[in-house]
Amino acid sequence: MIKAFRLAIKNLFANPARTGLTTLGIIIGIATVILVLSAGAGFRSLINAQLEAYGTNTLFVETRVPPTTKNRGAGAFSNDSSRANSPVAITSLKTSDLEDIKRLPNVQNNYGLVVGQKVVSYRGVEKNVLFYGASADRFDIDKGTLKAGRFYTMAEETGGDQVIILGGDLANDLFGQDDPIDKLVRVGNLNFTVIGVYNLRGSLGNGEDDSLFMPLNTAQKKVLGIDHLLFAIVQVQDTKLAQATADDIRWVLRQNHNITDPDKDDFFVQTQADTLNTFNTIFNGITILLIAIAAISLIVGGVGIMNIMYVVVTERTAEIGLKKALGAKSADILNEFLMEAVLVTVIGGIFGILFGAFLAWVISLIANSANMQWTFSVPFYAILLGVGVSAVIGIGFGVLPARSAAKLDPVEAMRYE
Repeated sequence: MIKAFRLAIKNLFANPARTGLTTLGIIIGIATVILVLSAGAGFRSLINAQLEAYGTNTLFVETRVPPTTKNRGAGAFSNDSSRANSPVAITSLKTSDLEDIKRLPNVQNNYGLVVGQKVVSYRGVEKNVLFYGASADRFDIDKGTLKAGRFYTMAEETGGDQVIILGGDLANDLFGQDDPIDKLVRVGNLNFTVIGVYNLRGSLGNGEDDSLFMPLNTAQKKVLGIDHLLFAIVQVQDTKLAQATADDIRWVLRQNHNITDPDKDDFFVQTQADTLNTFNTIFNGITILLIAIAAISLIVGGVGIMNIMYVVVTERTAEIGLKKALGAKSADILNEFLMEAVLVTVIGGIFGILFGAFLAWVISLIANSANMQWTFSVPFYAILLGVGVSAVIGIGFGVLPARSAAKLDPVEAMRYE
């Protein structure tokens, strides 16, 4: 085997251009696999960072349209058939629900949210942005920090004060280098006083850098004209009991909303684990699809190696006959050509790993330049997979040409021209 290895190295380097072109398909296929798995690890780190930004000890409550309401179409409105396909607004989630939820044993705190969209303007600069109305309890749960100013207080929320906190990008767009604190900004038809500016959060903020926050009561009564909530964030004391707490929250909301059939819930409660599981399910499906595409490239590369090896066998037929005439066994010829095929794929696998890791590193640089918490890593199992797959392809696609060479009759082979 050592001799076969040396001969294989000599033969491969005797024609480097052909060797390089032969390995190209393997390099592309392995690089794609490494890129997918490495980028997947980076994307998971991004998702984990986003979940941690909201706190790993939080649950998410959101209103939803129950199936029976979806099927009623225009029944949620009047008999006006033109509104049959209009969205149904769920108005059952109230602040009183959060007060009842806060009394549950494992609940530490919570806050409600409403969302809207308005044109924000300051001295001729206008921008259409999302605004969030949130309870002051949000600042005890959320991990966002202020670049300047302060958070609004519970007294300001109760009084419906017209104060806002700007996202970092929105503050830059409206004020540039000027200090926005205590300035009046028009939101829709109302004037608000800027009391704070968030530090930039990048991807962790889910667009909050370009949004603004105001007291919940102000958003409900003065801006939107509603008395219900769209979302709620619940902070738990013991994350190990998060699922049990989610069940308790469902029980409370069903009691408050007079729901006896869980299939007719007008809300859903999701733990961070549920969110991560949903993401993993989707991402694993995408990963399998991309690896399947890469597998096609690997198969094409393997077929290319097999074809080249057949060409090599044809070119060296006379040499094979001479070796067998001098005492070489069929197993020796088989090992020599099989070793060449394996070496070609392993070399391609190594370069594919390096190339794939380089591309993954470039992606991490681009992601981090966009303020994403993207961690560059090449999982060890990805390297093992790359080397293992390339070796298997070398053996699988190299064995037929190698056997063909080993079976040559020495007399006939020596006569071959």
